[in-house]
Amino acid sequence: MDRTILHCDMNSFYASVELLEHPELDGKPVAVCGDPHSRHGIILAKNEEAKKYKVQTAETIWQARRKCPDLILLAAHHYKYERFSKIINTIYLRYTDLVEPFSIDESWLDVTGSLSKFGMTGKEIADEIRETVKTETGLRQSVGVSFNKIFAKMGSDYKKPDATTVITRENYKDILWPLPARDLIFVGKSTAAKLESLNIRTIGAIAQADPSMLHRVFGKHGDEMYRYANGLEDSPVARYDAAREYKSVGNGITFRRNLQGREDVRTAVVSLSDRVSVRLRKHGLRASGVKVDIKDPNLRTISRQMQLESSTNSSAEIAKAAMDLIDRNWRYTDPIRLITVTGINISEGMPEEQISLFEPVLEEKRKQNEAIDAAMDSIRDKFGKYSIMHGGALGNDMGISYKESEEEEIEYEER
Repeated sequence: MDRTILHCDMNSFYASVELLEHPELDGKPVAVCGDPHSRHGIILAKNEEAKKYKVQTAETIWQARRKCPDLILLAAHHYKYERFSKIINTIYLRYTDLVEPFSIDESWLDVTGSLSKFGMTGKEIADEIRETVKTETGLRQSVGVSFNKIFAKMGSDYKKPDATTVITRENYKDILWPLPARDLIFVGKSTAAKLESLNIRTIGAIAQADPSMLHRVFGKHGDEMYRYANGLEDSPVARYDAAREYKSVGNGITFRRNLQGREDVRTAVVSLSDRVSVRLRKHGLRASGVKVDIKDPNLRTISRQMQLESSTNSSAEIAKAAMDLIDRNWRYTDPIRLITVTGINISEGMPEEQISLFEPVLEEKRKQNEAIDAAMDSIRDKFGKYSIMHGGALGNDMGISYKESEEEEIEYEER
């Protein structure tokens, strides 16, 4: 028997949450962004009215205002989005314990076992959930109903806002196959361009392509595309309380002013690495690699990464690796607008690694770093997260502050 999977996707989530406190803005184009005075001048979300002007997420404020001169900007408050996300997922849990968040505003639900319990079809459960969420939170969502997670996700994208779309084995070719290849989940811009060069322009064309050719050109991603387009995806929906797999843990800051010179960069990297290491230790994780992303004032970006000799959650070791990457790949005469430091190749618990008998000094240094981190964690646990910090963060004019608002910290952590 086929499963019944829902994908619930909140409509214009950030903007809708902010508009709950601004009913006077109903019907006007609104976007949520960072503080333009501190150069967080990127659109994070927009409402349906702003979408009509083709305002896009991640474009700069000035680009958005060229399209929509009357665009109203609201500041982001990430703690609100976290709170509403928990409330909404709690509503889902009334119907099933198989609730798997995909992002802060999207979740999959497997309601196969709930159909007989509630005496309802998948569409009826989806419609009831939409109405319940609307009544209890004032927010709207779109829901896809299908026999697998991928088609359920594509169903929630198919019609917005405030709609339910059912995709079955009988109708998926009619609904999904005519769509552009770019609309298939996880098909990005470069993949779509390569598909175009192969004369594959629709999801149906992917489904009917030679699977060996797709594998030859795209590797495992080609296998996935073929399975997704043909409705062969069959991964389970995880329980809500299941442990989530961390792939990376990162922190990024768009600076109040451009960084100039190595000392500026080192101050930023030490602060970012500290936040990354704190989060790693909080979840019992270690990183076996470090990645650094740098963006200049013209929004050109470079990304570099390296593998570490051993996994770590040490602030000092992550900062050292990040600085090594930047020293090798950046001219310090060039200004920097944004840096992101990310721990990659994540693992849980203590590593099973061979300790080198020939490098006792390095091993002693590692123990010292771990002791320092443990002492700082202890002080922060007792006196608050801002009670101790690296000296370079004090009194700087770059926008690096340990006393920033909670929502800014969450935003950085979720990058």
